[in-house]
Amino acid sequence: MAELTEIRWHGRGGQGAKTAAILLADAALGEGKFVQAFPEYGPERMGAPVQSYNRLSDKPITLHCGVKSPQIVSVLDPTLMDVIDVTNGLPEDGTLLINTQKSPQQVRAEMQLTGRKVFTVDASGISKKCLGREIPNTPMLGALVKVTGLISFERMVEDTRRKLEKKFKTKPEMVDSNVSAIKVAYDEVQGE
Repeated sequence: MAELTEIRWHGRGGQGAKTAAILLADAALGEGKFVQAFPEYGPERMGAPVQSYNRLSDKPITLHCGVKSPQIVSVLDPTLMDVIDVTNGLPEDGTLLINTQKSPQQVRAEMQLTGRKVFTVDASGISKKCLGREIPNTPMLGALVKVTGLISFERMVEDTRRKLEKKFKTKPEMVDSNVSAIKVAYDEVQGE
């Protein structure tokens, strides 16, 4: 891992961008990494654009400001790409992960991207199939871990399962469904 890895999550309120950032940070913390996870939003409501961020490092993190130049951008809602420049601040060797049915080649052509690694996964379709509704955060988490290798996939799944078991004490089926969605996305993400 680079000395400091910064990630920006784009989503809409209710899609779980904040939760995905927290789950990633918790799993990385379990591997002994130094982490930060924080959202950026105001009085927005369900459906409004939101951003969440992660910082991961093998050394203490002394930055306490917003993320301006992330190495990784994860887009939970592809409709945001019509209204926001999701690549803003992403370097030419950065990684872009998008929730879409389109191929990485289609996305690259439509966005007229040069450089950057582009990955796609149908996280919405996976969440509908596994969870019965469209909440793409856990599938996107599985895909992000696959394409970046930042943390151990097995550790992330174990840690996420434990966190979800606390959250869904009375709904164990939600835990299994989310873990299933993570694994499917891990297997189905494609990139170039």
